[in-house]
Amino acid sequence: MIICTDLAFRTITIDRLAIPPGHACVIGPNGSGKSTLLSLFAGIELPEKGAINIDDEAPRRMDVGWVGEFPEDNLIFRTVHDEIASALRFRHLPPEMIEQRIEGALHDIGREDLISAQCRELSGGEKALVALAAAIAVRPGVLVLDEIDSHLDRETAEQVQRILPSFACTYILQSTQDMDTASGADYLIYMEHGTVRHFGTPEEIFPKLVDTPFYPTLWRFAGCNSFLMG
Repeated sequence: MIICTDLAFRTITIDRLAIPPGHACVIGPNGSGKSTLLSLFAGIELPEKGAINIDDEAPRRMDVGWVGEFPEDNLIFRTVHDEIASALRFRHLPPEMIEQRIEGALHDIGREDLISAQCRELSGGEKALVALAAAIAVRPGVLVLDEIDSHLDRETAEQVQRILPSFACTYILQSTQDMDTASGADYLIYMEHGTVRHFGTPEEIFPKLVDTPFYPTLWRFAGCNSFLMG
């Protein structure tokens, strides 16, 4: 369980939030604190007050995979191979295991062809996928994705969402502006003005947002069809 208690950081204030294992999507208006909350979950930032505990550990004591909103900021090394290998080398894994992890991560995202590519020559979407491959190669218990789908075409974004459940991560925390994507999560965290207004399953939360832009198009379309057929 991820537990936030008496949390305060910049514009964020959360009295208590408990997130069970699974896939949770963070949604809400721009400026509501989604990216900031994810950076706290990832251990990139530390709370000014209160605490976040993930299975009774602080985020910085966990293996966390992070893919930020801007893919060009995620990549440090010259080649895709070295980018994915970097975190594995820091963990002093044997060379043969590193190669297996690199190949496995690229296979998981369906882009084995990128293994020898130069990072500077990648498209924005390819950079996001390579950052994802680097994140999952370490086999983290927590995977944090900050609007990764905003840099992907529709087909690739849907592919990523399909394969997320196959990753051996106890927690997947993702922000997105696509409510159809969010509807596939186990849980939703709806934020406004730096605080969590709603938390629960999509079936529990989306009916509260039906008159807002934060309602899935596919759900709205399905509702119209039901009305016409009824």
